Amino acid sequence: MSSPHDAEDEYERPTGAGGSARIPGPRGAADDLEDLGVLGKPRDPRDPGNPGDLDYTESPEADEQNEYTEYTEYDGYAGYPKPVEYTAPAPPPPTHAVLKSLLGAWALAACSAEETQAVEDHLTECAPCAEEALRLRDAVGLLHPEDSLDLKPLLRSRVLEDCLGKRPARIPVPVWATPYDTETARLDALLRDFGDSEWHTPVRLKWFEEERRQTRRTTVAGVIGHLLSVDGLVAAALGLDDPLGPDAPTGSPTSRTEHFWDASPYPTTRRVREPWREQGHTLVRTVSFAGRGVAELSVSYGPFALPLGDAFLERAFECWVHAVDIAEAVDYPYEPPSAPHLHRMIDLAARLLPEALAGRRRAGLASPARGLVAAGAPGRTLHLEIEGAGGGGWDIALDSPAAKPSPDHTVARIALDGHEFCQLAAGHISPEDAAVGQNGDREAIRDVLFAAASLSRL
Repeated sequence: MSSPHDAEDEYERPTGAGGSARIPGPRGAADDLEDLGVLGKPRDPRDPGNPGDLDYTESPEADEQNEYTEYTEYDGYAGYPKPVEYTAPAPPPPTHAVLKSLLGAWALAACSAEETQAVEDHLTECAPCAEEALRLRDAVGLLHPEDSLDLKPLLRSRVLEDCLGKRPARIPVPVWATPYDTETARLDALLRDFGDSEWHTPVRLKWFEEERRQTRRTTVAGVIGHLLSVDGLVAAALGLDDPLGPDAPTGSPTSRTEHFWDASPYPTTRRVREPWREQGHTLVRTVSFAGRGVAELSVSYGPFALPLGDAFLERAFECWVHAVDIAEAVDYPYEPPSAPHLHRMIDLAARLLPEALAGRRRAGLASPARGLVAAGAPGRTLHLEIEGAGGGGWDIALDSPAAKPSPDHTVARIALDGHEFCQLAAGHISPEDAAVGQNGDREAIRDVLFAAASLSRL
């Protein structure tokens, strides 16, 4: 009979030398092993540090059977052979057609470094491509950087001067009407590309009245309507149709402007540009055909009147001043008139100062005359020096418009920049804020500065 333990004894027991059974020794913990090896690397069973649970025979046959195979390591992974490095084949050189197509980009220096080298190497070998490359390089030299689309202020005058020098006009524009013709053309060039939103841009008009600056809010279209209304006074003096119609007031420029602004139930739009520009062309054309005597024709401005020649200069000055107002409203640069035209405008203002000073004296706004003299006799004089483009020197009679200014009777001197003087005459700056170099009678200097500011109006 077999004992109950016989079944348990049926498993194969480990044997020692001679076939006798043995008890396996204790296994060491994983922490006790000094070298666990790289993952996947077998341990040598003969290593004393690996007690193992099998007894290996020391015979040569056992050594051959249990021979340890040495593994090599590559890149941290044991047992894997070193990979073969792959070298991509060199790309074929670009063809003649490809290199020829790159000549344009090469001439503009738009090729990469590799393309540039390939093209230049090819040019040493291909004569037709080398000739084409030289032609393209010469063509690139004719190219210019992008220029501003805005025309230079003096371009029109230079073109006209050149054209008139080659073929003089049969009926030339009078010299005193040229500033008006030029300034209306410059303003029209500014307005040409305005959209609807820009025509309704708010503009603040400024002038000097009652010893202080006045302002009036309108739009770009409203400013052009104002110029159209006041130009109508010159048109009426020439016998032309009034742009405001037969029922329009013939009084001051202010009343005509207010009538134009109030006549339409809707805000003024860009449609006002065409009648204003057409009226300017008509005025210039009319005085050109009229002859010399027309310059002395009187133009009524309500409280005062001007000869037609001076009226054209006054209209040119106001066109420039309001063009600056419009340009500032739309944030656009605007250059002053040419020096010869600016000089004529300043000369007109200087010639109007004695009469303006006398009018302020009659209104009690200026100091009384100190030495009245006979008409044409020399009297007290102020010397006005205008610096910069369009500048010059003017002697201003202080006590009477009929007196003759004389350097020997100069009691005060004023020096002003040309642009500063125009801003003062336009009412854009007050007399107290004007940057003035002054010497002499302080009272006379103050009276002349305020008289210059009083030349402005709406």
